[in-house]
Amino acid sequence: MSNRKKRLVIVDDEPDLLLLLQKVLEKKCGCRVDIARSGAEALTLVTEEPADVILTDVNMPHMSGFQLLENIKKLDETITILVMSAYGTIEVAVQALKQGAYDFFEKPFDNTEIVRVVQRAFERTELLRENKALQRYLTRVDQSSEFIGSSPALMKAVALLNRLGQGDATVLIRGESGTGKEVAARTIHARSSRAGRRMITVNCPALPEQILESELFGYSKGAFTGADRNKDGLFLEADGSTILLDEIADIPIGLQTKLLRVLQEKEIQPLGQTRTFKVDVRVLASTNQNLEAKIARGEFREDLYYRLNVMSVTLPSLARMREDIPLLARHFLARYGAEYQRPDLEMSPDALQSLMSREWRGNVRELQNVINRTVFLAPGPLITAADLLCAEGQGAGSEKAPECVFDELRELSYKEAKAQVVGRFAMAYLGHCLQLSGGNISAAAKASGMERQAFQRLMRRYDLKGDDYKSP
Repeated sequence: MSNRKKRLVIVDDEPDLLLLLQKVLEKKCGCRVDIARSGAEALTLVTEEPADVILTDVNMPHMSGFQLLENIKKLDETITILVMSAYGTIEVAVQALKQGAYDFFEKPFDNTEIVRVVQRAFERTELLRENKALQRYLTRVDQSSEFIGSSPALMKAVALLNRLGQGDATVLIRGESGTGKEVAARTIHARSSRAGRRMITVNCPALPEQILESELFGYSKGAFTGADRNKDGLFLEADGSTILLDEIADIPIGLQTKLLRVLQEKEIQPLGQTRTFKVDVRVLASTNQNLEAKIARGEFREDLYYRLNVMSVTLPSLARMREDIPLLARHFLARYGAEYQRPDLEMSPDALQSLMSREWRGNVRELQNVINRTVFLAPGPLITAADLLCAEGQGAGSEKAPECVFDELRELSYKEAKAQVVGRFAMAYLGHCLQLSGGNISAAAKASGMERQAFQRLMRRYDLKGDDYKSP
């Protein structure tokens, strides 16, 4: 919610209750609390200045809490609304939730409970607004780039890719594994005058030397055993377009010599042919290795290096664009949520914090894979840090789990760390029981060995709802 202090508006026609709640929630939630004695006054407050959470009574003169809720939703659907009433019937609670309230309280209520729910309400508002910001960003982002993020390191790299696309020089794309080197190549190609034709990508390490040579340059019938017809190579296929030599450092020395000729003479010689063929191909090459070190060891031709390194771009690691992690996480969450038909998934603040604190040696690709597995495996609609650990095979029974958990909790006091670990376990365990029972609370309680009432109390404490686990 940027650097603005979180704002809560409490609406009730009981002055004493307003002042009591204002005092308690300002102190415990660290937020700004404004009070209103009617629905109309609350609407004025929210219209004049943005609010994050509204806590409103139901029974008020002139405008009920339900009418206020309806008006607030029209004004700003990201504001989280909590409803309270001295007439706490099931019907009132159900109506409040159906109209879009986040939670319902019966007066008199427990101060500890209302503080906890208000804090969760602030977190929900922040998540909703960040998701809306992501959607706005994704509608603005240049689709020919495919990169997601706005960090200075990424923006600098993308700007250079856009400029490189406007020329026709050979480009060496460098970066750690998982930083998006193929995406960078597609960005350059999409910006170029060759964009109307398909870019050809060659995975150099995937093929043995002889097969790679025949794939790149083609062959004539009878050139080798099994060559029963003429075959155009990938360079001919890329004529008039762009070819990406992915992980160029792994090309064998013998093939490097033939590749050098293509770059120098702009012509190829298929296997079994005595003549050469001119090709108009823009060459892009990528690597995650230290080519200079390979040259020093005699594993890479220096003259080929200079032919490839006419222009170069180095993609930033995820460690250098850490501020983009929430944006990337939500992008992949939306992508895989749609793929697995789980569009209502949200990511909790503790899950985002866990992602932010990771080292990410595999960069964006590793982050993408973690979100993919988590979306598929998460038991409930709210993804937690515990869900991320489980999706990575680092949950119960894993030798890595204690170290991972300790890294996240080492800065907390024993009491705070214990509360977080117990909370994560409880949410994961309860969610697993509900998932197995299809949202049937009685069955889930029985499977856990708890009484239904005790199970429900824990569900309320961790904001779990049986309906979220029912099959569609």
